[in-house]
Amino acid sequence: MRLTPAFQPGSGCSKWWNRSASRPPLKAVLLTGALLALVGCGGAALDGASDAAWATVDQAQTVDNGLSTNGLSTNGLSTNGLSTNGLSTNGLSTNGFNDWFNANTSTAPTLMAYMVKCAVPAGQTRTFVHTATGTTYTWQGNLGLAPGWAAGQPATVAEQQSVSACLAAHANKFGLHISLSVLGRTATGTPLAYSTQELATFSEREACFFGNLFTTDGLFAARDRDFSSAESTTRACGLTLKGDTCAPITNVGSCAQFCTKTDPSQPYFTQCTYNGKTYPALTTRVQPQELYRCGDGTCQFTEHCGTGLTADSCKADCGTCG
Repeated sequence: MRLTPAFQPGSGCSKWWNRSASRPPLKAVLLTGALLALVGCGGAALDGASDAAWATVDQAQTVDNGLSTNGLSTNGLSTNGLSTNGLSTNGLSTNGFNDWFNANTSTAPTLMAYMVKCAVPAGQTRTFVHTATGTTYTWQGNLGLAPGWAAGQPATVAEQQSVSACLAAHANKFGLHISLSVLGRTATGTPLAYSTQELATFSEREACFFGNLFTTDGLFAARDRDFSSAESTTRACGLTLKGDTCAPITNVGSCAQFCTKTDPSQPYFTQCTYNGKTYPALTTRVQPQELYRCGDGTCQFTEHCGTGLTADSCKADCGTCG
């Protein structure tokens, strides 16, 4: 499966992505109903050792909206040297980064693809040659959330937080590539472009994400809609009940509890405060087909047999167990 950006750089909506290359790419007009994520929480075929095979050509194009939670290591990003050396040629050529990459070959390539996509502006790439295998990885930028860091400067706290929120938003614990709309601002306060068509297509509010993966703060998600035990979703990390984990992402409740909007007319939260710290936030939206409910007549993969009316015990759709 080869994924392609739904919009080309410069279209104003480059944060949309397709689920599968079997569908044509989106240009100025949405041609198909099929982001990164976040996050999350990597299709199974894109996790592990198979990442290297894809990366030999252009890995950034193969992993747009299915980041595996296995790759979100709070220790990894604090030890690879990028936060102090910059997400540039100099930063990628340090011994610290090379050692980190070699020690995490099953997750580092995919994590870097998302990190560059989140931090670096559209139209730019970052390249790394794996010293142990000779494989050349090319990762493409997109959202440009951390312009200073992308230019080779040490990452500011705001840039660390913005990129962390982006990684969490593109995570998917089911290993699926799901289209999503990512809304918010860069670390310097520049709004991410969106259109009325984007809001109409991704009509369902989903969640907000925040935290800092470069420190021990952690990653957090909160729901941006009502959500009950009867419901389930292909995304799971953002829409879940309070206290559930999509490790290392923890759902803390609802966006309204912790997050605020600088401009109430905008469809996204700008910051969230949790455990006494305030973070920049990113808000996600999904298409209606990503949301399921027990009793809709179909036993979804997110539902289980049982005797109840919840997604974990849905007799109406999945029957009784045994």
